[in-house]
Amino acid sequence: MKPRNALGRALAAIPKREIESIERRLFLRRGLSLGALAMLTGCNITDQESVEQALMTMSRWNDRVQGWLFDPTRLAPEYPESAITVPFPFNAYYGEDEAPEVDAEDYRLELGGLIRERKPWSLPELYALPQVSQVTRHICVEGWSAIGKWSGTPFRSFLERVGADTTAKFVGFKCDDDYYSSIDMATALHPQTILAFRYADQILPRKYGFPMKLRVPTKLGFKNPKHIRAIFVTNEYPGGYWEDQGYNWFSGS
Repeated sequence: MKPRNALGRALAAIPKREIESIERRLFLRRGLSLGALAMLTGCNITDQESVEQALMTMSRWNDRVQGWLFDPTRLAPEYPESAITVPFPFNAYYGEDEAPEVDAEDYRLELGGLIRERKPWSLPELYALPQVSQVTRHICVEGWSAIGKWSGTPFRSFLERVGADTTAKFVGFKCDDDYYSSIDMATALHPQTILAFRYADQILPRKYGFPMKLRVPTKLGFKNPKHIRAIFVTNEYPGGYWEDQGYNWFSGS
């Protein structure tokens, strides 16, 4: 049967290889609909660079909309400890036995960018900070979720303590593997965003991000970097490991 409209004819003309590429990118951008795909008919859809540019433009627009809609006072659901997922899944782009092995004695958290007090922090210094606990749901972009108990210091308190410019746009993270990520400042200051040092009341296991991970229950899982080695504050867009490969940057859960 022949396509009856312009969009149908345009889609029918796209090679299967290009359709699969577009579908994958649209899925990763969560929220881009067939209407967004229709916008692509305004460019040369067989030109990979043109497709990528159009998708990136729509993704950045989607980021701005999510930022406008984000309520910095609205809390993610919290659960009783009886709801915790056992075992809590390991998730990374590598196998569990490839997770970084960090020497606790030598570890120092480095600070940079728009932060007044940039002295490195040792683990004992970090562990001495006031801590809170939360039982929240980790939501993965791949479609699964799990509930876990995380304990650590409120990120807002830490940023204020080190003299971070909380009027800046972004907070970025570099990790002991080659992972890196960033979040908006409003999310960094959210009351449930914490630097997590413990899981299930135990020192954070290697597979869950030792010595420290960012726990952000208002974001998808890949926005919760593990094995954090450095934190910086900036007004320049920092990107991220998956975001630079096509994932939506804001990625609220």
